[in-house]
Amino acid sequence: MSVRPLIGIVGSAGAYGRWLQRFFEQRMGLEVIGHDPADPDSHSPEDLLERAQVLIFSAPIRHTPALVAEYVERSAGREAGRLWLDVTSVKSAPVAAMLESQAEVVGLHPMTAPPKAPTLKGRVMVVCQSRVSTWQPWVEALCGALEAECVQATPEHHDQVMALVQAMVHATHLAQAGVLREYAPLLGALPALMPYRSASFELDTAIIARILSMNPVIYEDIQFGNPHVAPMLERLLGQLQQLHQQVLQGDDAARADFRNQLLRVNREHQGEAQLAEGNYTFERVGYLLADLTERNAISVHLPEDRPGSLRELLHVFERHGVSLASIHSSRTPAGEVHFRMGFVAGSDAQAMLRAAQEIDASGIGRVLSR
Repeated sequence: MSVRPLIGIVGSAGAYGRWLQRFFEQRMGLEVIGHDPADPDSHSPEDLLERAQVLIFSAPIRHTPALVAEYVERSAGREAGRLWLDVTSVKSAPVAAMLESQAEVVGLHPMTAPPKAPTLKGRVMVVCQSRVSTWQPWVEALCGALEAECVQATPEHHDQVMALVQAMVHATHLAQAGVLREYAPLLGALPALMPYRSASFELDTAIIARILSMNPVIYEDIQFGNPHVAPMLERLLGQLQQLHQQVLQGDDAARADFRNQLLRVNREHQGEAQLAEGNYTFERVGYLLADLTERNAISVHLPEDRPGSLRELLHVFERHGVSLASIHSSRTPAGEVHFRMGFVAGSDAQAMLRAAQEIDASGIGRVLSR
């Protein structure tokens, strides 16, 4: 086995294919070739099968099993001793298709859209090691380089869990989007509702926006391509129908059933430790949302990613006597890291302006327009 294999990506023109190519080239220093029907300049399938020691399938869920089968037939045994991977959101069918080959097989599922960051740090990746031996050290090195929180699972267990973790979450938020649309003629569209927002509503609408902004094919396939989704939806409907009937009934008995069935029983099932952890997470997100609505703030891009650059930035505010109330970092679509600093109430506006001017003039950072 080569310790520095050539990587082949099937679906290289897709969003994850492009992200993976950058990752392998920039983070692992590996050569990458790719094939995609959407890219006429890409390599041919034969090139990938002939040259790539590691082959990665990064294609729509519904097409992946058939695509893998096509590569199994084309390869005709040449894949023996090599490693085949996929990065789809459903694992059973793609992994089963790869197991028809003679390659070693690992299914991967990064639990995020292609990030703006260079790695998956802070994100989860499910790893289904279905047939791997010689390539085991390299797979471990790959997981380490990705910096993801890796969770081991079988393909079947992965798909059962994804019916809850992905499909149920998407389904409930898409249903909410539909209800908001139906109520718009009466109460107005979402901008008319946001002044009344709670933290929960703001988070839900952010998730709705995220889903509706991304590739619709992915969300369609997550619902239709996982055989465990239909039984989950039936249970979800059952829970909502139960609540609907209780509210329609409306008497003390219905309220008692609601408290028992939907509050007490679920609270006991979650357990005190899980409830406390989840509550704390919600409070932290709530504080973040509150900080981000603070208008007494500026955002700065630090062009040099080096130790001490943030400290230099903070010293500018210290010299001008400006006290910070919060600081948060985020990445732009282009991958730039921006720091947003909120200031304590009553801060001297002229002192803040002088600090911003010094930051721009000194080259420490670039103050962004609001």
